[in-house]
Amino acid sequence: MNFRTILILGALSAFGPLAIDFYLPAFPAMALAFGTDEKHVQLTLAAYFLGLSIGQLAYGPVADRFGRRMPLLIGVGLFTAASLACAYAPSLEWLIGARFIQALGGCAGMVISRAVVSDKCDAVGSAKVFSQLMLVMGLAPILAPMLGGLLVNTTGWQSIFLALTGFSALAGLAVALGLPESMPAHLPRQPLAGALRQYARLLKDPVYLGHALTGGIAIAGMFSYIAGSPFIFIKLYGVPAEHFGWFFGANAAGFILVAQVNARLLAKRGPAFLLTRTVWIYLGAGLALLAVSALHTAQLWPLLIPLFVCIASLGCILPNASACAMNGQGARAGSASAMLGCLQFSVAAGAAALVGVLHDGTAMPMAMVISLCGILVVSAALLTRRIQNARALVQVQV
Repeated sequence: MNFRTILILGALSAFGPLAIDFYLPAFPAMALAFGTDEKHVQLTLAAYFLGLSIGQLAYGPVADRFGRRMPLLIGVGLFTAASLACAYAPSLEWLIGARFIQALGGCAGMVISRAVVSDKCDAVGSAKVFSQLMLVMGLAPILAPMLGGLLVNTTGWQSIFLALTGFSALAGLAVALGLPESMPAHLPRQPLAGALRQYARLLKDPVYLGHALTGGIAIAGMFSYIAGSPFIFIKLYGVPAEHFGWFFGANAAGFILVAQVNARLLAKRGPAFLLTRTVWIYLGAGLALLAVSALHTAQLWPLLIPLFVCIASLGCILPNASACAMNGQGARAGSASAMLGCLQFSVAAGAAALVGVLHDGTAMPMAMVISLCGILVVSAALLTRRIQNARALVQVQV
C-alpha cells in the first residue's frame, strides 16, 4: 500500500479522535456560552459516541454492496455540513443534535478505511498498516488540544468547528481525487437485505468477537481518560486550558511511538502474540493509576506516569486487535469493520458515561474505570487466544 493511500486513510481515521480531542479545552467556554455546567456540555461528547456506534452499522453493509468510494464520499460530506452546523449552533440542544449528525458522517472514514486495508493486505500486513495509521491519526490528539486551546482563547469555541469543516472538506477532495475503489472485482457484492445475517454470523464467531471486544474495551479505557482528563488537568490540578494540549499530546506521543515499535516487531512475531503480551502492561498501568489516585496526591506528575504507560500500550493493542478481528473477512470486510467499530464505541460510550456518573471531584472515577477495563481486556484476550489454540488443535487432529 503506497504512502498516499495511507495518508488519506489516516486522515479519514482521524475524523473520530479529531472531532473529540479538538474541542475538549473548550468545555468551560461552551458551558459559559450556553449558560450551563460542564456536565451538560459533556452530553455533546456522549451524542458523538452514540452517533459513531449507530452509524458504523449502516456503512458496513453499504460498503459491501456498493463498494468503498461512494459511501465514503457521502459520509465525509455529511461530516462537513454538520461541522458547520455545530459552529453556528444557537443552543446546547442544537449542538448536541449537530454533534450526533457529525458522528454519523465521520464514522464512514473509520469503517471504510479498515475495509480498504483488509481489501489490500493479509493479517500481518494489516497490522503493519494499522500501526502506520496510528502515526497519522495519532497526531490528532497531540495537535488538536493545543490548537483547540489556542483557538478558544483567541477566536472563540466556534472556530474549532469551522476548522473541522475545512479539514473534512479537504479530506473529501483527497478521496475524490486520490483514492480509487479498493474492493476486488471478483468478490461477490453482499445484498443489503442480508446485513442482519452477516452481523449475526460475526457475533457468533467467538474469535472475531473476542478480538473486537479486546480492542473495544481498551478503547473504552482511552475514552474514559478523554472524558475525565479535562476536569482532572484543568480544574483539579490547575493546568491552564492553553497548556492542556501539552499533557494530552505527551500521552499521544507515547501511543504513536509504541505503534511504530509494534510495526517493526510484527516482522518477528504475529499480531496475536504481541496482543496477548501487551494487555498485561495495560492492566499493570491501570492498577498503578488506581493506586496513585487513591492517594490524592497534591502533585500531578505521579498520576501522569502510569497514565502515560496505559495510553502508550494502546499503540500495540489497538492495531493488533483490529488486524486479528479483520483477518480473513473477505467479502464481508465492510460489515466486519462496522461491527468492530460499533462494539468499540458502544463500550467506549458506556465507559465515558460511567466516569461522569461516578464524578466525585477527584481522579478516582477515571482511574477506576481504566483499571476495570484493564482487567476485562486481559480476560478477553486470554480467552480468545485459548479458543484459537483449541481450534488449531482440532484442525491438526483432523
